[in-house]
Amino acid sequence: MNSDQKFSNQKQESAIKPADHMVAGRAEGTGETKNGAVRIHQDAKLFASLLEQGVAVRYDLPPNRHAWLQVARGAVTLNRQQLRAGDGAAVSQESALQISATSNGSEILLFDLA
Repeated sequence: MNSDQKFSNQKQESAIKPADHMVAGRAEGTGETKNGAVRIHQDAKLFASLLEQGVAVRYDLPPNRHAWLQVARGAVTLNRQQLRAGDGAAVSQESALQISATSNGSEILLFDLA
């Protein structure tokens, strides 16, 4: 392994600031990319949030759409289902997602998918 391939075990600081809302990500599926977005060639939207314990966000899932929630750090409940860091959940046939942080610094990624 050369010096360009070294990996660090240092704790990564989140680029996402604590909030009580979802932040649109920088990946776009169709149309023109904006603001440095990365084209992923899928009909998808990406959102991220860093939540403190007790803070909740709601995402209204449009009809005929699906979602994937990935918990990067911390712990959350998704529609009353407990998830921890590393867990992911596929969601279909739901009209809304209620996501509540159950630990400080809970970082999530939400993919809205066709």
